[in-house]
Amino acid sequence: MAAAADADSPAPGEGPIRPVSVSLHEGTIAALKAHTGRRGMSAYVEALIQRQLERDRLRELIDDAEAEHGPADQAAVEAKRAILRGGTAGSAGAA
Repeated sequence: MAAAADADSPAPGEGPIRPVSVSLHEGTIAALKAHTGRRGMSAYVEALIQRQLERDRLRELIDDAEAEHGPADQAAVEAKRAILRGGTAGSAGAA
C-alpha cells in the first residue's frame, strides 16, 4: 500500500501544474490524440489518473472493511443493485 500523503502535500487535482514525462505505446498515443485532440491530452490523462487513485482508495477501504467485518453478503449486494436499477416494486420513483 502507498504511504499516506504528507499533510502539506496538495490532494489529487490540486496544486500547481507541472510537466512530467511518461512513456506510452505509439498506438496508445495515437488513440489518445484522436480522442482528445492534441491540446486535451493532459486534462484527459489527469482525469484518468485521479479516477484510478479514487478507485484504488475505494479498494483499500473495502479491503479494510472486509478484514474487519468479513466479505459482503452477495445476496444483499444483488438486492441493493436491483433497487438501484429500478428492478423492484418498491423502487418506484428511484433514480
